[in-house]
Amino acid sequence: MIVVLEHNIKPTDKSNIVHFLEDKGFRIREIQGEEETILGAVGIIPIDLREVELLPGVARVIPITKPYKLASREFKKEDTSIPVGSVKIGGSRVAVIAGPCSVESRQQIMEIAALVRESGAVILRGGAYKARTSPYAFQGLGEEGLKYLKEAGDANGMPVISEIVTPEHAGMFAEYADILQVGARNMQNFELLKRVGALHKPVLLKRGPAATIQDLLMSAEYLLAHGTNYVMLCERGIRTFETYTRNTLDISAIPVVKKLSHLPILVDPSHGTGIRAKVLPMALAAVAAGADGLIVEVHTDPDHALSDGPQSLYPEQFEKLMRDIQALTPVLSKELARLPETLSPPPAYSPTVSADQGQILVAFQGEPGAFSENALLRYFPDSAQSQPLQEFRDVFDSVLTGKSHYGIIPIENTLTGSIHQNYDLLLQYPDIRIVGEKTIRIIHNLIGVPGARIKDIKRVYSHPQGLSQCARYLDSYPQWEKIPYYDTAGSIAFVAREGNKENAGIASLDAARVHKMNVLKEGIETDSQNYTRFVIIAREELAQAQNRTGKANRASLVFSTANTPGSLFRALQVLADRNINMVKLESRPIAGKPWEEMFYVDVDIPEEKESFQKALEELSGVTETLRILGLYTVK
Repeated sequence: MIVVLEHNIKPTDKSNIVHFLEDKGFRIREIQGEEETILGAVGIIPIDLREVELLPGVARVIPITKPYKLASREFKKEDTSIPVGSVKIGGSRVAVIAGPCSVESRQQIMEIAALVRESGAVILRGGAYKARTSPYAFQGLGEEGLKYLKEAGDANGMPVISEIVTPEHAGMFAEYADILQVGARNMQNFELLKRVGALHKPVLLKRGPAATIQDLLMSAEYLLAHGTNYVMLCERGIRTFETYTRNTLDISAIPVVKKLSHLPILVDPSHGTGIRAKVLPMALAAVAAGADGLIVEVHTDPDHALSDGPQSLYPEQFEKLMRDIQALTPVLSKELARLPETLSPPPAYSPTVSADQGQILVAFQGEPGAFSENALLRYFPDSAQSQPLQEFRDVFDSVLTGKSHYGIIPIENTLTGSIHQNYDLLLQYPDIRIVGEKTIRIIHNLIGVPGARIKDIKRVYSHPQGLSQCARYLDSYPQWEKIPYYDTAGSIAFVAREGNKENAGIASLDAARVHKMNVLKEGIETDSQNYTRFVIIAREELAQAQNRTGKANRASLVFSTANTPGSLFRALQVLADRNINMVKLESRPIAGKPWEEMFYVDVDIPEEKESFQKALEELSGVTETLRILGLYTVK
């Protein structure tokens, strides 16, 4: 059962409730939710729920009807996010685990680890003990393989996962592996599940070849009931009458699990198909269906792999898969998980930052739940702290004065074009540089107070761009008054404060969640190809520190030219002669100089950095002014 506690419960009352339930024989699990704190009481013990409801500090008691208790959505409404080192599995990011089926040698795993890390994998996989159908097949290197795997993970800053096949190895795996994998053949090895759960480490549980979804969730319940809070489910294909592929990958299991359970679910398209050429399309299908991650086999020489070579990707295939996932995730309002880079602020110029030591503080314009905050949370590590501010200029001031380490501002929208105010601010703050970029899909939603219906609405509030981008939908309700507001999420905060059923706002689903509002209609934007490009800004000192890594692949420049024929042509000719691709060109009036223009240019930085530097030198010779707004990486 679920025991919902009162908001201001006394510690003594809470302790008394726990002791009461434990004395009855229940196992207790406490969950701090976004809206309330609950105690999960697990056990097959007859009890009159009224005995619990009468205890001081109890708000209400809810029986769990599912046979799986701790794994059920009834027990926990919010999705579980599982921390593994610097990576989180679940939530808005898609985590990719990659590596060979088996660790074959130190050199092999070190080489593959570096390759998958470079392509974007965040967790390294590799089998040390292999449960094989044939007793004559390669069984793995054992503990030596685990040592090699751990060494390769440490060398590349990656957590590691490996499959445990017997309870006797639990202590060894706890020492070497960050995640323990329970394979499909052992999904219902209950003694193994008990022992692994008691290690209190993250576990990846694979669905058995003949297991139902309920069977999978009941096995997860064993792990949760015996100690671990962190269980990831994995769909890896089931046995059907089809023989063309190794298994039949049950993509439909993803949304089903999402409805039944709060646990993250990953997909293994390598075992799910058993055919290298089918791995990429099925991996993308899994992401599109809502998978929280993938576990993929990659090998530098699959034809000579000691296990599962036919289903292992070549490194170049894996790199393409990662690029495709990166292109797909914005459509799904998700982000490809990345290992953290050097985002820590130099303390020398940020003495006023009030965030905890080691935590990144990022300023954005708007209220909590704004699209800017959404972009912020996708770009920065999960430990970053967001700081809402009223105006775009406030974001620049916060970064300049050291009150925040970074800022994030929208710079361009695919439907309404450039945000000229922010281009002008980049010119007005010469000590600020662009250090990163993030593009997200903008999905607008009509949001009202709880209990409101569309027929109740008379007034709609949102940022002018939000109203503009939903014009077709709003035109179908000509009787509504459309009222501009300074911020999309701010409009929802206003509607929430007013509490009037006749008011509605247009904003993100995050804004509705933050303010506990009712979503009346999802996806009301006129054009689904609605994306906004955000740039991350920082002081020049931090920008210079990041530039020393040499990883920048995009530059934003601004220059002016003489008011003579061909002056702009000569500037652009410099880029063409150096084979530098220009991805954006826009002009803006120069303040105080009527009819004279500044030109904003975004270019791709070629791999030959010397060519780019020479282009800058030549540009300075054919322009009147030239400034670098930022050198940064577009992922």
